[in-house]
Amino acid sequence: MKSIGIGLVGTGYMGKLHSVAMQAVGAVFDTGLRPVCEMICATTEAGAADKAREFGFQRSTSDWRQLVNDPKVEAIVIASPQSTHHDIAIEAFKLGKPVLCEKPMGASLAESRKMVAAAEASDVVNMVGFNYVRTPATQYVRQLLEEQRLGQITWFRGEHTEDFLHDPDLPPTWRTQGRANGTMGDLAPHMINAALALMGPIKSLCADIEIVHTQRVGDNGAEPVTNDDHAQFSCRFESGVMGHLFFSRIATGRKMGYAYEISGTKGAVRFDQEDQNAVWLYLAEGVDAERGFRKILTGPAHPDYRAFCLGPGHGTGYQDQLIIEARDFLLAIENGQSQWPTFRDGMLVNQVVEAAHLSNDKKQWVNIEDV
Repeated sequence: MKSIGIGLVGTGYMGKLHSVAMQAVGAVFDTGLRPVCEMICATTEAGAADKAREFGFQRSTSDWRQLVNDPKVEAIVIASPQSTHHDIAIEAFKLGKPVLCEKPMGASLAESRKMVAAAEASDVVNMVGFNYVRTPATQYVRQLLEEQRLGQITWFRGEHTEDFLHDPDLPPTWRTQGRANGTMGDLAPHMINAALALMGPIKSLCADIEIVHTQRVGDNGAEPVTNDDHAQFSCRFESGVMGHLFFSRIATGRKMGYAYEISGTKGAVRFDQEDQNAVWLYLAEGVDAERGFRKILTGPAHPDYRAFCLGPGHGTGYQDQLIIEARDFLLAIENGQSQWPTFRDGMLVNQVVEAAHLSNDKKQWVNIEDV
């Protein structure tokens, strides 16, 4: 068993989750590499010191460069705003240090491409933090697809819908400013990543993107909203499968609407993250009178579940997805081989997002390879 010093940049919502994951992953999965929470970075010295105490890090700083260059920091987790991702990752790769970067990778497709180039030139382990696709339920769906249990796939529908900005009377925030903070930059990447993982590459798409609440009133009066509230696109995957994806931050009543359904010639599945420990499965088998969707509760027979709990139906939670992700990151470092989703996989998500914006602007179908 060997230890590895972890440096974490960012102490907000995702920073805390990554901290807990690094503290727990060794015990949950008995990993060969055991993380040591070495240094944490926040925007102020006092804030960083407070979070180091709270999250269990040995040292703190307000300068990410100090963290990246510290010899005891051997791997970097980036959980700071996306505008900072590019510079931190580039510096880490120059020093040969593995990087786990939260999505979206860069503030633009151009930045993401530069990050991919740096990662691949350095030949250093790199990973992007798409955690929802790591639930035991979705891992099971991936197994069903690999085993062709559903037959020839004919249709995919996915959504990531929440309602945190559904009320038009809510004041403006950083989320309502800047293209990268809109629904296409915030929620869409998760379901696009799921679509790519489940169905393979997207060949072309036709998108419609909308700002529904065009202004919000704050302390300084009415301010224009400069990014999208919801969006949708029809698409064709390279396999020929037809698909549709929808994303919204104003879907009233939806709290974690990361959901998809897949239809095939021999069966179908439905999944909804609001019930993340269940998969609805239909198999075209048996007599007609007994056919129908059945609810399968995840348990020790499903991928990565047993490490958390021995009781079927007891369930895993959101934090557990981050622990699985931390395990994958440590395994990649231990084996010296990046695991999915790599920076290139993250860049492909950004490429689809950019294609959707281009399609919306031109009001036409766009080929992903042309973006």
